[in-house]
Amino acid sequence: MNIVDIIIRNIKSAAIKEIDELAKEHKVSRQEFLKGQLETLAFFRKQTDRENELENLIEKNIKMMEKCAASMENMNHILLEMIGDPKE
Repeated sequence: MNIVDIIIRNIKSAAIKEIDELAKEHKVSRQEFLKGQLETLAFFRKQTDRENELENLIEKNIKMMEKCAASMENMNHILLEMIGDPKE
């Protein structure tokens, strides 16, 4: 894994102050805080895509389970008609 330095210029002092406060809250240096934020940003889209894929898969599974439940209910009904309802 290659490591690269990034230099960012012309940041407003108010933004730096906020960043420093956030870093202090997390008990890390400004550099460590910004590094973490940039790395999170870099992988955010991939994570979001994975979450969307998982949600779609879950939705497909739910629909399939509903179809299976309906089929089982139908089969139970057919079996009851064939052998007669034991409640009668």
